[in-house]
Amino acid sequence: MIDFFGENATFSSVSVVSVLKFKSYLSVSYNQKERSIVNHLIVLRALCNRAIREGLMSKNDYPFGLDGVKVKIPPSQKIGLNSEEIELIEDSKIKAFTTQWHARNAFLLSFYFAGARISDVLRIKWTDIVDGRLYYVMGKNKKVGSVKVTEQAQLILDTYKDKRKSGENFVLPDLNKANIDDEVDVYRKIITATKNYNKWLGRLAKSVCIKKKVTCHIARHSFGNISGDKIPVQMLQKLYRHSSIATTINYQQSFINNDTDDALEKVLNG
Repeated sequence: MIDFFGENATFSSVSVVSVLKFKSYLSVSYNQKERSIVNHLIVLRALCNRAIREGLMSKNDYPFGLDGVKVKIPPSQKIGLNSEEIELIEDSKIKAFTTQWHARNAFLLSFYFAGARISDVLRIKWTDIVDGRLYYVMGKNKKVGSVKVTEQAQLILDTYKDKRKSGENFVLPDLNKANIDDEVDVYRKIITATKNYNKWLGRLAKSVCIKKKVTCHIARHSFGNISGDKIPVQMLQKLYRHSSIATTINYQQSFINNDTDDALEKVLNG
């Protein structure tokens, strides 16, 4: 970002035109793909939002939003795990309080908390857990969420609670040293933790003979995948806090495929 805008750049140089040129710059000069470019735009957008709050940028000059550059994460094919594969993750033997151990626990907490996003899992504070429920504000859409702390989730929470150090506000360790008042610092630490966790989850999957790609976000898809024949899609939409049911349906793709496969067999082999 500094390479393009310069070390002494001000927010007056950030416009719709310059952001579009920045996208082209990342593509041509660094050969970055669409998803990586979007990550840079998300950071730039966060900086602009903060600049507006602090009076360093006018709302009229905001280069994103309805009248500006649209930041949309490109769709990708994500295949959730099935129940047997989740059990392989649960039963994996990992040395406690290593990065891979934290990664496995973050993945499972995401799954146990009804497919909570990894960014929200990393933000879970001990004070968010009250009377057997997790209360939190979703980072992506700012919707208020509340979900039961199941027995499986409580077992993981207890392992951290027993070793909790004075001054540690977050369940997982990655944000305990973040400047909570600095959204950019929090964002960077979430991105770093997610990348590290994804790396270790990939190694874990290989060690327990799971052939599917396993990342933090796959926990969310796994919950949707396994929920397919257990709860209505409307209930999954409620758990996910999706505004559109069309978005929710993508998470039950495996179940939908089973239905269409059965329908095809009935037509062809009656």
